[in-house]
Amino acid sequence: MTKTRYPLVETEVEFTAMRAQGAGGQNVNKVSSAVHLRFAVAASSLPDFIRERLLALPDQRLSKDGVLVIKAQQYRTQQQNRADALLRLQALIDSVSHTPKTRRATKPTYGSKQRRLEGKANRSGVKALRGKVGF
Repeated sequence: MTKTRYPLVETEVEFTAMRAQGAGGQNVNKVSSAVHLRFAVAASSLPDFIRERLLALPDQRLSKDGVLVIKAQQYRTQQQNRADALLRLQALIDSVSHTPKTRRATKPTYGSKQRRLEGKANRSGVKALRGKVGF
């Protein structure tokens, strides 16, 4: 079974550069290396079932308008953070595109029921022999 991958269209993704948060010395204070990726899920060219699953995610990165915002600030350069944000978005789309197999309820077989009952009978016999011996 081959896995279908839904690639991103570069024009549907919007990047905004900003200064990264946290420690990092002078470089953090003067370079806009962090990146916000904005992806409008509802207006995207993804298939309908993927769009519905993305919008149904209980994710705080998803706004009420259906815009997914991913902040990438792990790396020192803006290009690396852009690539990281795109990879994270692609991973999110890939996780939603996988359809889990439906679970079908099964019944235990007659033989497995019999083995279980025999095991219970054996165990109760062992416990009954532990009691006091009456004369």
